[in-house]
Amino acid sequence: MDVLSEVLDISGVRGSAGARIAAAGDWGVEWEGDRDAVLYVVTTGIAYLTVEADAPLLLTTGDVVILASGAAHTLASGLGVEIHSCDVAAAREARRLGETLRLGEGEVRTQILGASYSHDPAGPAPVFSLLPPVVHLRAQQLESILLDVVRLLGRELARPGLATDLVLDRLVDILLVEILRAWLAGAPQADRSWWGVLRDPLLLQAVTKIHEAPGYPWTTESLAREVATSRQTLVRRFATFAGTTPSEYLTHWRMSLAAHRLRDSDDTLETIASDVGYTSVYAFSRAFRRERALPPGRYRSASRSKG
Repeated sequence: MDVLSEVLDISGVRGSAGARIAAAGDWGVEWEGDRDAVLYVVTTGIAYLTVEADAPLLLTTGDVVILASGAAHTLASGLGVEIHSCDVAAAREARRLGETLRLGEGEVRTQILGASYSHDPAGPAPVFSLLPPVVHLRAQQLESILLDVVRLLGRELARPGLATDLVLDRLVDILLVEILRAWLAGAPQADRSWWGVLRDPLLLQAVTKIHEAPGYPWTTESLAREVATSRQTLVRRFATFAGTTPSEYLTHWRMSLAAHRLRDSDDTLETIASDVGYTSVYAFSRAFRRERALPPGRYRSASRSKG
């Protein structure tokens, strides 16, 4: 069981490559906020990224940045240059034709690859909402495999062929995983969130057991025995790295799976309740309502009406 892969799948994360940006001279472009997360890779040159009211961030060759919340932002050649609204239609057409989106005039000095990640921000496991608003990785932080993916992405964008859309989207998905790996390796230890379970080997073992058998009647004691540690140690590690308890994690994951099934399948409440470890629909419904603020039936209706 690959915990990160399953969580990304349950969260409905899907990558989509954008256009290449080729910029020259003085240039600046503004992008409106979006529910999708946004990715930029600077392959040549520099750019200043400003996210809403934050201070400008200098991006240099090889840098990668994810705007987890899809916040409104600008990209520019420097500070104080004139900013123009993005021509979204032109960007989409450039992406469709495998061409570049030209900004400014003169010799091209900066090239940027763009992509986005669709997801359900109110879904079962909102991965991007648990990331910092801006994840910035310097070129020197990147592993060679990530750089290889970037090169493949740029090559496919430059020379589209058969099944290019499929290739690009798969590469963007791989790129996200590699970025998350790099970010996790440098994430501050004081950051207690779901990501903490991936940083600690013992917790990763424990949550893998939960993900492999979510319907099993786990207790903190039985889970501790399964990973060959004490109850006290397991509780302490969950609190230190994830800011939660084993039982809270188990309940949250069960409700995440249930929410996913309610949204995307026609399985009965009885079947879903049994599969996630509840012996009665009443007990399942009560737990689901505590977690999601809606009973299962209403959640199913509401999530499908949004889709």
